[in-house]
Amino acid sequence: MQIVDSQVHIWKNGTPVVIHRQIPQYTKEDLLKEMKEGGVDAVVLCPPSWDPQANEISMEAAAAHPDRFCVLGNFDPKDPASKARVEKWREQPGMVGLRFAFLRKGEDTWLTDGTMDWVWAAAEKQNLPVALLVPGKLHIVDQIAKKHPRLKIMIDHMARVRHTMDDSGFADLDVLLALATHPNVAVKLSGAPSYSSDVYPYRNIHPYIKRLVEAFGPQRSFWGTDVTRMPCSYRQCVTMYTEEMPWLKGKDLELVMGKAICDWLGWKPA
Repeated sequence: MQIVDSQVHIWKNGTPVVIHRQIPQYTKEDLLKEMKEGGVDAVVLCPPSWDPQANEISMEAAAAHPDRFCVLGNFDPKDPASKARVEKWREQPGMVGLRFAFLRKGEDTWLTDGTMDWVWAAAEKQNLPVALLVPGKLHIVDQIAKKHPRLKIMIDHMARVRHTMDDSGFADLDVLLALATHPNVAVKLSGAPSYSSDVYPYRNIHPYIKRLVEAFGPQRSFWGTDVTRMPCSYRQCVTMYTEEMPWLKGKDLELVMGKAICDWLGWKPA
């Protein structure tokens, strides 16, 4: 079974936000070492907001290891040059799609003030899947999915709010589950250990993960970590799913742990 992580950051410039490891760099070499220890075969790199060179760093990693890394890159939607870039997006090393987190100052209104409207249309036209970090804003995703039915949308981190845990952290899960009716919306089951105050294997949140897989189906449910902010080892992030969820097995397990995200992105790692 191939294990493919749907989200990891690497960087070389600047210390990340507090929830991530407070280190000035986390390189492809650092990640490859942890992947070997954790039994992870490939990773979808998501350039982080704190490193201005993050796109280039991720592309360099994908160019050096095309069998291990692909990239969901980003750009400034207000930059007039971005429209031309989207048309040739896949020509860049490792680029298979887009990701927007709306974390920098001034970006919080982009979803509602029309800034992103052209991006959805362009990504749909170019068949570029888009990942979104949108806790508390799922009603907007519902509107986007309806207006752009051929646009593949991925919801990062199960749309959970930072620093929330356990039952209260999943209080609005029904809002996310409702999006499963859109065949063009998928969910990243990423960051799960960080949303539990329990100890490994974090059984108190397993029922919520099961509900998501049942609603979206294993073809639209993508295991992932965001490993640089996990409270456990990379290996435990893997075995939480492969060994501690008896209801997830066989072909469904293979899909969730890597095959589904590769199919969704049209990526074929070795």
